[in-house]
Amino acid sequence: MAHRETPSSTKDASLGQLTGELSQQVSRLVRDEIRLAQAEMKDKGKRFGSGAGLMGAGGLIALFGIGCLVATAVIALDLAIAAWLSALIVGVVLLIVASVVAATGRSRMRRATPPMPREAMESTKEDIEALKGHHR
Repeated sequence: MAHRETPSSTKDASLGQLTGELSQQVSRLVRDEIRLAQAEMKDKGKRFGSGAGLMGAGGLIALFGIGCLVATAVIALDLAIAAWLSALIVGVVLLIVASVVAATGRSRMRRATPPMPREAMESTKEDIEALKGHHR
């Protein structure tokens, strides 16, 4: 990329030259901020994807473990009451627990903020403040 030569002193530069230079610098700054936001979101997306995959695998394994525990609970209750009744009791308890967990998850999802490139946004705010400071 070719850069225009700038005068050695801003006192020697014309208003047109300074405006052109400012325009180029702002354009470059905007492009750099967009690249930063893209890189940050890509990195967050990769981390989220691998984390979600691991959570899914952990959930599947936990499901098998819970299935074994449910079978154990049904068999244990079968010692005191009929097998069908023990299975019904365990099933109802599991549905109640599932409802509470799902409601809690739904509530947390509603409160979640959308994923945003926070570093890029902060950097852009700093740049805007710096530009405001130079024009006072």
